[in-house]
Amino acid sequence: MFTDYAKIIIKSGDGGNGAITFRREKYVAAGGPDGGDGGNGGSIYFVVDPDANTLVDFRYKKKFKAENGQNGSGNHCYGKAGQDLYVKVPRGTVVKDAKTEKVIADLSEEGQKELILPGGRGGKGNSHFATSTRQAPRFAQDGEKGKELEIILELKLLADVGLIGFPNVRKINISFNCNICNT
Repeated sequence: MFTDYAKIIIKSGDGGNGAITFRREKYVAAGGPDGGDGGNGGSIYFVVDPDANTLVDFRYKKKFKAENGQNGSGNHCYGKAGQDLYVKVPRGTVVKDAKTEKVIADLSEEGQKELILPGGRGGKGNSHFATSTRQAPRFAQDGEKGKELEIILELKLLADVGLIGFPNVRKINISFNCNICNT
């Protein structure tokens, strides 16, 4: 089955929150804030796959979501960044915003990789907000939320086909030009 149009929803990962912790040990008299930063959320990339030639895979799976970043923790431990999501599409795919019909990316070269949605940034822990006058901040920064977008995938295909007549009629040459397979 040949599919040249698909509408899907993509969501980048949320950034992790910063931590609100304080250093408390037996032999440390005045331990200060030691909250770590949250990890960044995963981004969504579209990559040209040379083995694919239709958008039939997007007919059954309509939602794609990148991994969220983890929250920070005590002892200046940073949260793990979310893993990026790489979506494979055939060569000649045009990515459009579903609401505005604006072209986001034109994936027409082999091996091309485009960032479609960046992930959310991780928040800062309370150790970043310590100053000489505010030595024990009891707040931290929250991570940014990931973005969600409904997009349209269209596969552009050029084909020129001639008609064949009866045997007693003058012959017509058949030509087929395809931008996917370069023939």
